Amino acid sequence: MAILVTGGAGYIGSVNVELLEREGFSPVVIDNLSRGHREAVADQIPFYLGNIGDREIVRRILNEHPITACMHFSAFAYVGESVEKPQMYFENNFVQTAALLDELIAAGVKQFVFSSTCATYGEPRAIPIDESHEQLPTNPYGWSKLFVEKMLSAYDKAYDLRFVALRYFNAAGATETCGEKHDPETHLIPLAIAAANGEGPELAVFGDDYQTPDGTAVRDYIHVSDLAKAHILALSHLESGGASEFINLGNGDGYSVRQVIEVVSKVVGREVPFRIAPRREGDPSQLIANASYARRVLGWQPEFPDLESIVRSAWERVAEARVAEGRTK
Repeated sequence: MAILVTGGAGYIGSVNVELLEREGFSPVVIDNLSRGHREAVADQIPFYLGNIGDREIVRRILNEHPITACMHFSAFAYVGESVEKPQMYFENNFVQTAALLDELIAAGVKQFVFSSTCATYGEPRAIPIDESHEQLPTNPYGWSKLFVEKMLSAYDKAYDLRFVALRYFNAAGATETCGEKHDPETHLIPLAIAAANGEGPELAVFGDDYQTPDGTAVRDYIHVSDLAKAHILALSHLESGGASEFINLGNGDGYSVRQVIEVVSKVVGREVPFRIAPRREGDPSQLIANASYARRVLGWQPEFPDLESIVRSAWERVAEARVAEGRTK
């Protein structure tokens, strides 16, 4: 069964491509490599270099492979950047997705697993956040994903496009072969590891005056391999005739920036140097998931629910990469 994976050379997409192949599917990847890495996709996987909004290349893929479903990871995902460059975010995340969906529907592909985000909720009115929570994003990134969610709902009714939109909380950690490799890197855990290891600048903690126990922002971290398993379960849900769904993916536990720093220091064995910086515009104070619906509908159960396991997997991947590159620092 051939599955089109958009953004399959990125952090989360590449982990899903590996798991799809392991589970007996035939992934086909399209990625423009603006944020992904060609080496993250194994040579035996069909790979197309291009934009998802390029209708010609999408049609070519659909003609050359018996695609039955699409997993969509192709998006820009930096909150701060979205505030500074909203046009880029709406064009890439929404306009190009609309073109992709049109081509899928024209080709008869009616199953779609969407990489959405908890950023669609905005500043939470209740913690933990369940799927019925009001959606009022505080940044263009969240709005661009919410627009796609609304489009999917309309396309389900009009064109029988069934979907599962997975609202991630904070993806983190690494597998044996795939880890975070963003440029620039903006995610807390890899930045804290680099700072502790002396391979990056001191960590900037954006705000220590939030209404949280220690004043720093609180997030729900979820291991990237647990995310990937949820996508396979979502695909199985659609294949078995399941209805379209919006589903949170998180562990249900919140950790502050200071708590993450403490765990990274413990795992790496060195203190994380940091400084307090001004808040970033568009950052909510707390984002913690109620993921009970994922367990009920998909039968999903995280294998790595605790922060230390997530951080340790990321550190082990960094350490292995350093050895491979001949660095001993």
